[in-house]
Order: sequence, then structure tokens, then C-alpha cells
Amino acid sequence: MRHISMTPFGRQPVTAGLLAAHALAEATTQVQACDKWALLRDLTAARKLFNISDRDLVVLAALLSCYPGTNLADDTALIVFPSNATLSDRAHGMPESTLRRHLAALVQSGLILRRDSPNGKRYARRGASGQIDRAFGFDLRPLALRAADITKKAEEERKAAYELRYTRESVVIGLRDLSKLIGWGVDHITADWTGLQQACSDLQRCLRRKLDMSQLQHLEQGIRLLTTKIDALINPTKSQEAHEMSASAGHFERHHQSSNKDCLESEEGNEVEKRSEQTIPLGLVLKATPSICDYAPDAIQTWGSLVTAADVVRPMLGITLDAWQRACRIMGPESAAVTVACILQRHGAILRPGGYLRSLTDKAEGRGFSPGPMVMALLRCDNHREV
Repeated sequence: MRHISMTPFGRQPVTAGLLAAHALAEATTQVQACDKWALLRDLTAARKLFNISDRDLVVLAALLSCYPGTNLADDTALIVFPSNATLSDRAHGMPESTLRRHLAALVQSGLILRRDSPNGKRYARRGASGQIDRAFGFDLRPLALRAADITKKAEEERKAAYELRYTRESVVIGLRDLSKLIGWGVDHITADWTGLQQACSDLQRCLRRKLDMSQLQHLEQGIRLLTTKIDALINPTKSQEAHEMSASAGHFERHHQSSNKDCLESEEGNEVEKRSEQTIPLGLVLKATPSICDYAPDAIQTWGSLVTAADVVRPMLGITLDAWQRACRIMGPESAAVTVACILQRHGAILRPGGYLRSLTDKAEGRGFSPGPMVMALLRCDNHREV
């Protein structure tokens, strides 16, 4: 049961947020000036963590519009005293009954406080100098005092939203490449592809829903599992290759440190590892780009060997070290190596390989490129020369 108190809160439910707001408002802590609209944007990003709705934010924006100036500062002007009619007008015509409900939600969340006058009206009393001596209305001081916490939580929410969006885009690209891979297998390899096609379709249907991070990661595992099964059909003698990929990062680092140490040991190393997973089997890449095998001292049997061969051939194609390192950072070293191998295979049709790689890297940075379609296009060409 919620406790109803008449003082100092008035006739309203006493919540933890309300108690915290009063404690903040009565503290001697000084308010650090902050941009009220920037703070509102941060609160919009973190609204779920503060248990407020988008409609609550509309009312808060209306309250902030009644505060003079852009920066919230520590003075009596932190109390605004608009009438309900004024707030309704600034909240795009919101009915007063709805307005009161959202004002109550903002108070209970501890973001604002009511400062009621003896007669319950909102107004300001001015002194002999004309300055506001005392005001009754809504106190914005708790909001201003929580600015740092709001900004921090907003950054966390934006980061989580970015990671979720990035993971979803990776899953979409992975499923697209997987679908093309299965289509190629149906046309070129005699095997039972029905089950794999159905499994791929099931994964694609899952994307119709709004998925959280754990569900997207589960889809990524499903893509890797299907890729392993397809690899076993395409390269029966290399059916264990996909299992080795999970440990390939350390193996690749030992092979590739001497030739491209800066790329792999950059401060973005974690992101490189995140982006280095391939959904196309290595054996299929080598089928599409046999020319890269001529630049490896031994048979290419691991992703690390492919990356090393790509690093050897890239200066011969006119690809600068800077362009190669950037591709490794943004695409991941394995995807960058597949891209270089495809460029080598098509070198007769590409006038400026270095510029072409930079262009593809730019697309990858915007999540708009994956080397999978290049590989599939080469496989469809009988002479491996045209895309």
C-alpha cells in the first residue's frame, strides 16, 4: 500500500523517486549549468531506465520551454509556473486531464517537484527590485542535479542500441550470404539440400520479429552451424575446418604479426576480432579465387594462410599498406583477405585495385558490404574473370 502524505509532498503517492527528488532539491549541492535541450535528448534516449514515457517527455519539454534561457542554472528561476492552459498549448493541445496525469508521472519519477502555493495556484512573487522573490510551480532542480547520471545512462543506452543494430546487420548479411551459398550448392553439388534450405528459411523468418541481443547471437550461432554443414558437403576432406576457425584468431596472429603487426595490434583489436568471422567456407573461397594460391608458400588450409597470401599479393596489385590495414580494421582480416583474393582474380577488369579496395572498405564501414556476393559471382563465371 502506498503512503499518502499531506506534507511536504501534498496529496500524492510517496515514491522512492519522489523522496530522492526532495533530498536532491533540499541539498546544498550546486547545479552545474547544463543545456536543457541536450539534457532532454539524453533523457529521451534513457527514458526506459527512468520509467517515463514519450508522452511524459512531451510534457517535460513544455515545462522546459517555460524556463528562460537555454542553460539550467542554480537560481530561483529553476521553478517554472505555467498554467495548465499554457502547458496544454505547448504540449500540442494535450487535454488537461491527460496533462495532469503526465505531470504526476514526472513528479513520481523524481525528475521534477511540485512547489505548491497556499492556495494551490502557480505564480511568482516579485520583490521591490522587480526580481522574482519566490515562485510556486514545478521545480526543475532535481532534473538539473541528475544531469550527469542522465547523460551517462543515455550514452550506455546509445551504445547498447548501436551494438544491437550492428549485430542485426551482421546477421542479415550473414543470412544473405548463406542463402546465396546454398543456391550455388543446389546448382553445382549433388546432395540433400532440402533440410539446409528449410533451416535457412527458418532463420530468416526469425528476423521478422524484434529480437534482443541474446536472440541475435543465437541466430549467429545458427548461421555458423549451417555454414559448417555446407562446408562438409563442399569439402568433405576439410569438414573440421570450421571448428578450427574459432581458434584461428591466435593462430592467425602468430602467422601474420611480422608482416602486418600494426593492423592486428591496434587499439581496435577487439572490433577486428568481432568482424573477422566468415560465413563462407574457406574451401569455397579458394574455388572462386584459385589465383591467390600461387602466392602462398604452402597449400592454403587456414584463414591465417589466406590472410598472409593476401598481404603478399596486395603490393603487387598496387594496394598500399594503409589501405590494407584500414580494410583489416573495418572488415576484419579474413574478410579483407577474401576481398583482395577476389580483386586478384578479377585484376584484368579492375583498373585501380587500391582505389577499389578503399571504396569497398568505405561501404563496409557503413555496413553495406560483404565479400560473399563477390565470391558467389566468381563461382558463377566459368572463366573466373567476370563478375
